[in-house]
Amino acid sequence: MEERALFAFVVALALTAAVTPLVARLAVRVGAVDPLQERGLAHSPTPLLGGLAILVGVLVAGALFLPASTEMRGILGAAALITAVGIADDMRDLSPAVKLLGQAAAGLICVLSGVRVDDFTFPFLGRVDLGDFGGPLTLLGLVAVMNVVNFSDGVDGLAAGVCAISAVGFAVIAFDLREDAAGVLAGCVAGAALGFLVHNFHPASVFMGDSGSNLLGLLLGGVIVEGSLKTNALIALVVPLVILAVPFLDTGFVVAKRIKYRRPVYQGDSNHFHHRFHRMGFSQRKTVLYLYAWTTTMTGIAVALRFVPYSESDGTLNAGWAAVMAGLLALGLAASVYLVYVLEILKLRRLRAWQLRREDPATSEHQIDSRLEEDLETGEFPALR
Repeated sequence: MEERALFAFVVALALTAAVTPLVARLAVRVGAVDPLQERGLAHSPTPLLGGLAILVGVLVAGALFLPASTEMRGILGAAALITAVGIADDMRDLSPAVKLLGQAAAGLICVLSGVRVDDFTFPFLGRVDLGDFGGPLTLLGLVAVMNVVNFSDGVDGLAAGVCAISAVGFAVIAFDLREDAAGVLAGCVAGAALGFLVHNFHPASVFMGDSGSNLLGLLLGGVIVEGSLKTNALIALVVPLVILAVPFLDTGFVVAKRIKYRRPVYQGDSNHFHHRFHRMGFSQRKTVLYLYAWTTTMTGIAVALRFVPYSESDGTLNAGWAAVMAGLLALGLAASVYLVYVLEILKLRRLRAWQLRREDPATSEHQIDSRLEEDLETGEFPALR
């Protein structure tokens, strides 16, 4: 099955990379083009519908290499539905309620197909039986992962790269837990995401749009349920949170800020991690590479949680390996705290914005960004009082 996953990865990658330019042309013809937006980082209007190319790669690779189980058919059927909803949104800008309804419908298809968590093992508590709440909680989780990935899609190559890295981590863990179907599906997702990244890395010639971000979120959610949460492993709940720590943290900070300032949670803004990196003077490529590195670090820690023998079969800790694991966890925590500190506390742009708007209250966000970029490039800063 590991070989099937590798073949699925290669097929999905090659097919998605080949189909994406065709999808971009189709998007231009039907008018599915992302215009320049004040909160966006793109420099020119860019075709959307990249999710359609990702879907083609996943469906073909899945048809060739995935087992024909009810769960896998349900996930692929739900993938087709959420892609269709995303395409409609890319073309017509659906209301938040309609998009949420589409996400719920796709998640429900998965749950009714058996992609659900009825019980799990939690450290110190043992086995937890969810009973009748298993289905609704699984549905809620799938919708949450879709939105987390959707929220993180705001700069060239970010969502595709983060999902590819995450899918590789989930594949390794799924195969170790003997959840082979989930491992193959993760291979399909990683391949399709990387195939799309060929055209989506900065400067992107095409965006995945809601059709792609919701699709990748749904597929990763399916991999998480089938490859981790259904098992009796003690790390079943921890692994998804660690691997997807970056998009989860990003979404958490953004939602908290919107609630704090009494803005609609679904209303886009420029407070995501990638926006803040950009305002600090990072290029789009440097921003994305930093976030890739952060995601890779957390994914490596999640894999280590499964493979490092930090405890014996009777539950007693192995002092040496436990120290290694504690060191890795400390490294991941330190990296996360440092980056959040840099993004949240070191707010040079806030001071610069206050200065410029004191001189001219009508100064726009883009004018502030341009002046800050010029300051960082020349090294000539006015006094910051």
